Amino acid sequence: MRLVVEDVSKTYRDRNGRPVEALAGISLAVEPQEVVAIVGPSGCGKSTLLNIVAGLMPVSAGRVFFEGAAEGGRPLSAMVFQEFALFPWRTVLDNVCFGLEEQGMAAQRRRQAAREFLDLVGLPGFEEKFPHQLSGGMRQRVGIARALAVDPHLLLMDEPLSALDAQARALMQVELLRIWERTRKSILYVTHSIPEAVLLADRVAVFSRRPGRLRALLPVPIPRPRDEATQASRPFLDLTDEIWQLIKAEAAEALAEA
Repeated sequence: MRLVVEDVSKTYRDRNGRPVEALAGISLAVEPQEVVAIVGPSGCGKSTLLNIVAGLMPVSAGRVFFEGAAEGGRPLSAMVFQEFALFPWRTVLDNVCFGLEEQGMAAQRRRQAAREFLDLVGLPGFEEKFPHQLSGGMRQRVGIARALAVDPHLLLMDEPLSALDAQARALMQVELLRIWERTRKSILYVTHSIPEAVLLADRVAVFSRRPGRLRALLPVPIPRPRDEATQASRPFLDLTDEIWQLIKAEAAEALAEA
C-alpha cells in the first residue's frame, strides 16, 4: 500500500493566538517496502507531518491518503515515538499486547504474537520485566515490537533513537536494518542525524526551515543489505555531504535574513 502526501500545508495558532505556518505544500510518497527518511532544521515541521500522517492532527490544506486502503482490517499506520511511551505498570509482554487487545484479539493468541515480535527485536526472556528494569535501547525495542505487532501498512518513527547514547544508537541503527530486512515494512522516519537517514533509508527528504517545504528528495544509491561498514563507502559519504550542504545553505539563508 502506497502513502501519498499531496500538497499538505499546516498552520496553527500559538499560545498568543498568532498564526504559525509549520508546513507549506509538502508532496511526497512512500512506496510499499520503502523507507523514506525526513531531515531538516529544527522546527521545520518534520514531526508535524508524521502526526498528520498518523491521523493525530488535521491538515490545513492538501490531503494524505493510502492508495488501495480498505475499510477495517489492519491499521494503516503505527507510531514509534521519541520518548519510549511504554506503560510503566505493564510488563514488557503486556506492553506489546496493548494494540492487539484494542483490536480484540483473544488473550492466548495475542500473547503468542507478542512473544514472536519480542523475539524479532532481540528481547526473548524479558517478557515479564517492567520498563524501569530495561535500558533505553531495550525500551525502544519494546516500542518497536508493539508497533509491529498490529501489522500496520506503514511504520512512523519520530526520532526513535535520539534518547540513546552514541553507542546504543549505533547498535540500534544496525538492529533497525536487520528488522527491516525481516519485515520489509514501509517506514516514514524522522531524524536529525543525516548519517542515520542515509544508512536506513531508500530516499531522504530534505525539508527547508519553517515553514517546512520539500527542498530535495534524494535517492540513496547504496544496495541492501547494509551494515555499519556501509558508512565508510564513497556513495554514503558523498550523499551525507550533499544533504549537509543543503541544510547548511538553509542556515546561511536564515542568518542573512536575520
